[in-house]
Amino acid sequence: MGRLTAVLFDLDGTLADTERVHWRAYGTVLLEYGVDVGLDEYRRHWISADGGPEYACHTYRLPMSPAELRARKGVLYRQLIEPGVPAMPGARAALERLGQTRALAVATNTVRDDAALILRHLGLQALLRATIVREDYARSKPAPDAYLAAAAALGVAPAQCAVVEDTERGARAGLAAGMCVIAVPSDLTFDNDFTGVACRLPNLDALTDDVLDTL
Repeated sequence: MGRLTAVLFDLDGTLADTERVHWRAYGTVLLEYGVDVGLDEYRRHWISADGGPEYACHTYRLPMSPAELRARKGVLYRQLIEPGVPAMPGARAALERLGQTRALAVATNTVRDDAALILRHLGLQALLRATIVREDYARSKPAPDAYLAAAAALGVAPAQCAVVEDTERGARAGLAAGMCVIAVPSDLTFDNDFTGVACRLPNLDALTDDVLDTL
C-alpha cells in the first residue's frame, strides 16, 4: 500500500445525490420573493463557489440576510431529505472496498443533524471512522478546516490523506490542507476548475486501491 492511509470523502454530490434537493429548498424560499434560480445558475454560484446565499441576497436585493436565507432553506431541506436520499452511483461499494485497507471519513459543510440523517439513510455510518460536519470547524470550504479536522480525528497526517471531491471549492479545500485530491465530478460540476488535483475519475467505481497506490 502506498503513502495514502486515509480517504476523506465530501458528502453532497460525492456520496449523496443531494445537490438538486438543496436547489429545490433554496428555490422554494426565493420564489416567495419573485426570484427563480435555474439549476445552471445554482450550480455556478452555490455548488462550485462558496457564498450562494450572499450572492442571492446581493444580486436580488432580498429583504433578509444570508444567514436568514440559509436558516429558512435549512428547514425546508430537512423536510425534503426526511423520507430518504439516493446515493451517488458506486458510493457504498467504494467505501466497502477502500475501508478494508484505509481509514475512511466524511468531511462536509452540511450541519450535523442533516449529515447524520443522510448517512443513516444511505447506511454508510458504520463504514466511517469519523464524520466531520459544519459545527466541527471554523471556516467552510474552500478553506482547509474541514479536511484538517478529519485528518486530526483519524490521527493521520494531511500528507497521508486522499480527498475525494466533486466540486472546485471542495478540491481547493483539500489542496489547501496539503492533501492529495481526487476529483469525481458530477453532471453539475463537470466544468469546474480542478487545477492541482492528482487525478480526475469518471465515477466512484473507478476509485480503487490500485489508483490510490499510484498517487
